[in-house]
Amino acid sequence: MTAEDIAQFVHDSSLRWTNHILERLFQRNICIDDVKSVLLNGEIIELYPNDYPFPSCLVLGNTITGRTLHVVCGSNGMELWLITAYFPNKDEWTEDFRQRRIK
Repeated sequence: MTAEDIAQFVHDSSLRWTNHILERLFQRNICIDDVKSVLLNGEIIELYPNDYPFPSCLVLGNTITGRTLHVVCGSNGMELWLITAYFPNKDEWTEDFRQRRIK
């Protein structure tokens, strides 16, 4: 899966919003447009090729207001499954939010 693949799923409206991500968006005060902005303009920073039920990845990008956001998504090749989204914690990530800090 590439960033271009992810953007194409957004353009095609081939998004599967899981209950989990919808709950997290509500809890974390993240809007759907922020997630779409990250998916359209972000970069893949981690790949999880062995995830079940589909390979997935972590996408880093910015919300509409410029806040850094991480979105986890996976694909079965026909749809992009949106799994979760969160504002990365500075204690757990490097300053640019691209790499996890070693504990």
